[in-house]
Amino acid sequence: MDRISLGNDEFEGHNNSYVLEDPDGDELALVDTGVATPDVRDDLREGLADRGYEFADVDAIVLTHFHVDHAGLAGEIQDASGATVYVHEADAPLVEQDAEATAALHERRRAFLDEWGVPEGPKSELLAFVDASSRLEGEPVDATPIEDGDAIAVGGRTLEAVHAPGHAAGLCCFELVDGPETADDDTAFVGDALLPVYTPNVGGADVRVERPLEQYLTTLRTIADRDYDRVWPGHRDPITDPSGRATTIVDHHRERTENVLDVLADHGPANPWTVSAHLFGDLDGIHIVHGPGEAYAHLDHLRHEGIVEFDDGEYRLLEDAGELDLDHVVAADD
Repeated sequence: MDRISLGNDEFEGHNNSYVLEDPDGDELALVDTGVATPDVRDDLREGLADRGYEFADVDAIVLTHFHVDHAGLAGEIQDASGATVYVHEADAPLVEQDAEATAALHERRRAFLDEWGVPEGPKSELLAFVDASSRLEGEPVDATPIEDGDAIAVGGRTLEAVHAPGHAAGLCCFELVDGPETADDDTAFVGDALLPVYTPNVGGADVRVERPLEQYLTTLRTIADRDYDRVWPGHRDPITDPSGRATTIVDHHRERTENVLDVLADHGPANPWTVSAHLFGDLDGIHIVHGPGEAYAHLDHLRHEGIVEFDDGEYRLLEDAGELDLDHVVAADD
């Protein structure tokens, strides 16, 4: 198993594509492919060539989720090789570029932008960015849908799909349950469920996710409970203390919840765009949806916990919210 580091100027940068080679040389698989830009295509081609391969040699592709910086080149590689492309059933229609699924995603995003109170200027900028980013999707994929618990035999290994929603509805970790690496480590490919530097966006990264913060906290609990020795993320370097990193991200969301509550206490009822402005300041590009989406994820979680209410486009603290136990409100355990 080997890692090819890919450039990525459009989003958070430093994507990874993982190369799984059958020790007998009979099968080649990739976990994620990078975004469909000329520079990243060259990065991936050169990385494979350094290992004696080309796109036509790829037998299988495993996608952690549908975002273009992870799935963009999958269709092109499949066209060249006939590779089987595995992705969770929730994300399969989007990597297949199904017109109905894509239109529904865009419609839901526009509806949330309105509900979140995003002004016309930033909204137009965001929608123009999204429209321009459609070129990064690459060729459509003929996907093989998978679900939680499925075992996939690729590249001389067996991977177990572990559904890990929050950042995306169909995001999956893929635990190595059989292969050369399993003798020494319990390990997994985790996509954007766990990152070594950034905290994965929830709320804005995939507006299809219901109760995004609640689902992501459950994902963090799943990763911590599995107690991996190391994991291989979708961006940057391996994480050698995954349970500790998961706990750190839970602490981050607890602190962010405090900040959201402070905004409501200090400034009164507010919509997600206003809360986002207090949390993150001015935003551009994809962050125009990520910022208020993150604020919404926390506000929505607080609403379900009975701490705030939503009325006439704004969230307000309930008078009887009382003294809050944030360890309960934002927790990584049952």
